[in-house]
Formats: sequence, C-alpha cells, structure tokens
Amino acid sequence: MKRRAFITLLGGAAAAWPITASGQQGERMRRIGVLTPFAANDAEGQARLTAFAQGLHHWGWVVGQNIRIEYRWGDGKADTMRKYATELVALAPDVILASSSAAAAPLLEATRTVPIVFAGVGDPVAAGYVESQARPGGNATGFAVYEYPMGGKWLELLKEVAAHVTRAVVLRDSTIAAGPGQLGAVQAVAPSVGVEVRPVDLRDAGEIERAVTAFAQSPNGGLVVFGSPGATIHRDLIVTLAAKHRLPATYSARYFATTGGLISYGPDFLDQFRRAAGYVDRILKGEKPADLPVQAPTKYELVINLKTAKALGLEVPPTLLGGAAVALPLAARAQQTGNVGNGGPLHGAAICIFGCSSLAQLGHDPALWNGSGSGRAQPGRVYACFARRLIPCLEAIEQLYGHVEKTTIFN
Repeated sequence: MKRRAFITLLGGAAAAWPITASGQQGERMRRIGVLTPFAANDAEGQARLTAFAQGLHHWGWVVGQNIRIEYRWGDGKADTMRKYATELVALAPDVILASSSAAAAPLLEATRTVPIVFAGVGDPVAAGYVESQARPGGNATGFAVYEYPMGGKWLELLKEVAAHVTRAVVLRDSTIAAGPGQLGAVQAVAPSVGVEVRPVDLRDAGEIERAVTAFAQSPNGGLVVFGSPGATIHRDLIVTLAAKHRLPATYSARYFATTGGLISYGPDFLDQFRRAAGYVDRILKGEKPADLPVQAPTKYELVINLKTAKALGLEVPPTLLGGAAVALPLAARAQQTGNVGNGGPLHGAAICIFGCSSLAQLGHDPALWNGSGSGRAQPGRVYACFARRLIPCLEAIEQLYGHVEKTTIFN
C-alpha cells in the first residue's frame, strides 16, 4: 500500500464519517470483544475506541441492533491484562479488538482460535503474533504502527528543533518487540547528529522519574520517547518531567504534543482504529485473519507545540515551519461549517489554516482566503480559512493532498 501523509487540523472540526448500511438487518446479534490497556477514563483510550465505533457504524454495525461490544479497560499491568484477556475469550466473541501489544500478547496466550484484530502494535512479526505481514497465518491480524527507521527520525527532529542538545535519554519499553530495532536506528543516527544516547526502560513511574531527574543534572540534554503502552499510560508524568527539567523532547504520537510535549511525529492512531473496524467487518462476514495482511500506517502526523518551544527558549526552525506545514492556533477552534466555495482546489505546497492571529509571529505572509475567492491557491503560499467560513478540512484536504506531509503547529 502506498504510504502518504496529509494535513489535518488540531482543535478543528472532526471529519464527517458517512454511515454505510451494508445489509446486516435481520442477522443474528454478533459479539465483539475489546481489550485495551487504558483506564476507562483515559481520554486517548476513549478516542481510539470511539474511532473504532465510528468505523463499525460506517460498515453498518450498530450496538444494540446487530452487535454487542464487551469492553475490558486495563491499567497497563501484565497481570490485569491477562485476567481480562481470559475473561473475554471465555465469552466466546466472534472477534476481539486488541488495542496495542499490551492487549495482543495476553489475548494470543489465551486463544489461538478466536479471531483477533490488533491496532497500535509495533512489530507483530518479531512479537510472534503473525507469521508474516503479508500472510499472518494464524488467528490474528491488524495494523502495525512503526517502522524501525522512525527511531532515527525522532532523534533527528530533536536535534533540528533543539540544536544545543548533545545528550539524549531514550525512554523505551525493552519488552516490546519493536524496541531493539528502533533503538538501533537511533544509535545509527546519533553520531551524525552529534548526540550521545542512553536507553532507559519504562518499567514504572518511579523509575522514569528517577532516571529523568538524574539525567537532567547535566546540561544540553533531551528526551526521545518511544511509542509503547507504558509511555502512553505515563505520558502526563513524562511531559511534566520534561517541562520541569526544561528538557526538549520528541514523542511518537500527537497526544503527547497536545498535552504539553514539544514535538511529536508518528502515525495517526485514530485512523488505525477506524481501519481496524473494516477488518472486524470482514471477519464478521466470513473472512479469516490468516488471509488478511497486516497493514502499515498510511497517515503520519508531525505536531509542534509552540507554547512549549517558547517556554524552553527554542525557535522552531523555518525548515519545520515552512513548506508543507499547517499553523493552527488553539484559539481558532471552530465548528465544521461552510464549504470550499469557488476558490478551486488547493494544490502544490499550498496550506490551509484555521485562523491567522499567530501567522505574523510565525514569519508567514499569508494570503487571506475566506472560502469565497475566485482564484486557485498557489504552490508555496499559506492560505487562511476564517473560522466563520470553514471548509470540512479533514475530508477535503485528505482528498486533495496525497503527497504533503502533515504538520500541525499550535500555540
């Protein structure tokens, strides 16, 4: 599958997901299990499963009409996850959604017959979940999130946004199968960017705090936070420690940057869970996990928190602000209203922005466009859509930009 990145809008309207009934009326009630390491009140966990439910609705599966969903919310601890995995398997569901490797591993220990669709898993082949990505060969398939070179990209971004960094702690979960490959990518890149790296395991909150506090005693340090269930569960602590010790940090997912982290780069997790619903739909209609190839990410997100950059005394370089970048002040939150107007399609390197209050300080010279202009957008220019006349950007930009990397900048 061709990979592509696209522009979306942080704090803007959500995409309108069409509901496509596919003739399930009259069929027997099907049961879906869901196992997630997130607590029930965790916002990211809720967002992922909401995306999954939206995806099911898209395919005509409606809770209470033709499906029943059994949820098990965890705490990230192995014992808890094994307990809930056993409970779900005992219910004999038609299929189970596994949110991350923290859920996939105990489920595959509990059953090799119940179909499992995973999302947010690092390296399912190395972990033993599937025989190969093209031919999973067992009772599990799904959506992988990282390729090993991503680790090197995180370190390069850290150096690009914080040139003074010469030392970096890599917070990782050594039990994750993708961990060694990602660490190897970081270590391979480190000499070329002049950064000495030190891996630290994400075992528990106490170890994270002790390691980061000790590391911060010397100058010119930074953090690279690998994606893992442990990093997600402890994300508030990690972001708080980075701010407390004034450590520039790069992260694997947007929810780190939106809660105070400096910069993140990684796949669109919500998209993975929407797509996972498509695999669940196919399994409910008779297909086998063994015949459904593991899918790689198709959408990547680069998110920069300008408020955090300012607090750290950092200037985000033009290489990250220019080109394919979206500037999005949080103050420009708005509803999804309005339409594209007759301005024609945006193309080339043109950018669509909500609001323009912060464009001057970003160094841009935007052409203000309120959705009713008559000309086409020009490559290399920045265009602002006023909040009162918004286009449905999530859908429209995804359709128009198959080749532009997504960057969200907010302050």
